[in-house]
Formats: sequence, structure tokens, C-alpha cells
Amino acid sequence: MQNESPPIRRVIGCPVTAMPFDDQISLMLTWAKQHLSRSVCVANVHMLVEAYRNSGFATVLRQSDLVTPDGMPLVWMLRCLGVSNQDRIAGMDILVELCTRAPEQDVSIFFLGCHDDILNRMKQRLSREFPNLKIAGIEPLPFRPLTPDEDEALVQRVNASRAGLVLVALGCPKQETWIAQHRDRIQAVMVGLGGAFPVFAGVHKRAPRMMRSIGLEWLYRLLQEPRRLWGRYLDTIPIFVWLAIKQLLSPSQDIPMKGEG
Repeated sequence: MQNESPPIRRVIGCPVTAMPFDDQISLMLTWAKQHLSRSVCVANVHMLVEAYRNSGFATVLRQSDLVTPDGMPLVWMLRCLGVSNQDRIAGMDILVELCTRAPEQDVSIFFLGCHDDILNRMKQRLSREFPNLKIAGIEPLPFRPLTPDEDEALVQRVNASRAGLVLVALGCPKQETWIAQHRDRIQAVMVGLGGAFPVFAGVHKRAPRMMRSIGLEWLYRLLQEPRRLWGRYLDTIPIFVWLAIKQLLSPSQDIPMKGEG
């Protein structure tokens, strides 16, 4: 699989990797053991609508090595498109599974982004639940863009740590863009997991399993952070539903990104 492109389906014009959870995790770890520079986007409705509206961001997704179906609407779309065994590959589950399996593969992980408080809480939980995990580094990033010298120093620190995985928390679409900019500079598998860090740290609660399985995690999150999320959901959910229905009614016709022909 190293030199082969994973199977994909296009969902509202965006490529989404059509592989079971375990296969995608195994592929990340295979790349990580070889210190290959790879990019992983953990996609939900918000991310795909961002790509639909922004051709530059759409290019970021098209050039990613894996685009996992995080939100259940993406999973349902893949199943409608013939991927009957597709399951959800969510950021929080990716984080936990990589921390569980990385020590078995002698792979270390670098945690990058978020705030010091969240990172400190994460470090405490990681040491408690994954005592054999090799943490190559754990550090925040400032809100402002790094200077070229700061960025080069960061790249050198990550590469010198010999991390096989770099888990990045900057929020969508910033973290995916950052990962794309560091492709072939950072010799590790970079995974955008912004929303998973605060949940793992215990700052936010994850929706109960039943709500996640029926696609209502967005509602649970909205109740926790109404001010931050209500505008985003109102702006993205209706257009995703419209584009998804349009695609399913005309499966032979792909949906172009805005700015494309």
C-alpha cells in the first residue's frame, strides 16, 4: 500500500478515503515507521463545505494522502456510493488508537498546537493511560503566523525528535493548510486533530455513543458551545444536505468546487 493510492469516493466533489477504520490506522502507522512525510485530513461536513467554497482549500484535500470520514453524514454518503463496510473514522478515535498502537510499532508521537493548559492536561492523561507511549514532543503554537526562522526551527525540532506521527491542533482549515505547507519538510505523518485535543484533555465532553452513531454529535456539541457553533452549522449543514442530495440524484455528474469549471 505504501506506493499505492488508497481507494477514494468523491463526496460533494471532495475525495474521501473509502477504507475501514483499522486499515486507515494501520496505513498511518506503516508510513510513520518509515518516517514518510504524509498528510491526513479528518473530514466532516464543515471541512467539505469549506473545500466546496474555496478552491485553494479543495486543493489541500485533493493532495492529502488520507481524508478520513469523521462525520456520520460522510459515512452515510460513502455507503450510498457503494462502500457498504465504511465506518466512521473520527478524530478522537484516531488519537486514542494511535496512542494505543504506536508503542507496539516503536513509533513516537509529537503533539503540536492548542494551549499550554490543554497540553498539560493531555500529558497527564497520556502518562496515565499510555505509559509506554513515546512522546517525541508536546508544544503549543501561537495564534500569529510563525516567522520563517521560527518555522524552520520548529521543523528542525520535529525532525530531530524522530517522531513518526505529528498530531496537529490548529482548527479547520488552518491545521490542514499548515500540514500541506509542511509536506516534504516534516518527515512524519501529520494528522489534523484540532477538535480532539480539548476532548481528550477533558475540557469538552464527547457525545454519548448512541448520539454519535445516529449522527447527532453535532447537536451535542452545539449545546456545549452554542455561541461558537450555531453560526457555523447554519452556514454549512443546509448547503451540504443540498449538495449531497444533488450528487445522489445525479451520481454520474461530479460536483465541481467553486472556481472550477
